[in-house]
Amino acid sequence: MTTTTSTRRRLTGTDLALIAAFAALIAACALLPAINVGAGIVPITLQTFAVLLSGAVLGAKRGFLAVLLYLAMGAAGLPVFSGGAAGLAVFAGPTMGYLIGFPFAAALCGFIVERLPRDKIATSIPLIFLAGLFSSAVLIHTLGILGLVWRADMSLEAAFKVDVVFWPGDVIKNLAMATVATAVHRAFPDLLPARRK
Repeated sequence: MTTTTSTRRRLTGTDLALIAAFAALIAACALLPAINVGAGIVPITLQTFAVLLSGAVLGAKRGFLAVLLYLAMGAAGLPVFSGGAAGLAVFAGPTMGYLIGFPFAAALCGFIVERLPRDKIATSIPLIFLAGLFSSAVLIHTLGILGLVWRADMSLEAAFKVDVVFWPGDVIKNLAMATVATAVHRAFPDLLPARRK
């Protein structure tokens, strides 16, 4: 009986390097000066830009792993979260829902982008923009609101009011993400994993 390597693609050295590079990018975007909004509980950073870019550029699996590596670095004590925060205590704070939503949003965005026609990805700013916006709305914002309700002892309505402040910025960040992602795919057309036959 022969083993089929096509059924489960293993991560190569290049995959691991890309995952590490995008985890570092997310950390850099998180450490840029943040603006505190929403009662000062949740800061505005470029994290979501980098999180969704990871999925749009690397695809679902590697994008998910890049964000997971970023979260693992922060949980292990490296000061890579917003404001230089670190440690497991961050996951018990009011922003925990947003953090938990990050890897799943990257995976969903990557999943959608992987299914776009390959010859159109390099020019699909509107489609990649919508993929990022949908992933952010469904996972990051929903889990973020639930996290605020649970960890900040807010009502659902109050948590929604805190979260809605981020929506205009998310539109801008997703537009920037789609622009960068299409440029990367133009330069490296084979970056997404090959589709299974």
